[in-house]
Amino acid sequence: QVQLVESGGGLVQAGGSLRLSCAASGVIFSRYDMGWFRQAPGKEREFVAAINWSGGSIYYTESVKGRFTISRDNAKNTVYLQMNSLKPEDTAVYTCAAKSRSVGYYGSANEYNYWGQGTQVTVSS
Repeated sequence: QVQLVESGGGLVQAGGSLRLSCAASGVIFSRYDMGWFRQAPGKEREFVAAINWSGGSIYYTESVKGRFTISRDNAKNTVYLQMNSLKPEDTAVYTCAAKSRSVGYYGSANEYNYWGQGTQVTVSS
């Protein structure tokens, strides 16, 4: 059974930092590219960041470049999202996802095969 479990969300003031983790089980982790998506109430789900199977290719949406860092540890079957300089507009449920490596567009949610339950990130002003 494939399972992705996020952790690390919470409440933080603007300008603060959080690190999200996503632990995968039931898959051979190195066969998958990993992505982070987010969705705020009443808004569409949007792509945040992605990292390919080896960690050699990384992508971000423009609004988080320079503030967020995605990384992975294949030995631990875990992908991370370090979020610095947080803004109120970053408030959302953050969800990690996995897709087969080298297949599909990194920024398209439709390309991902497995999804976690999400973790809430709230940034106060």
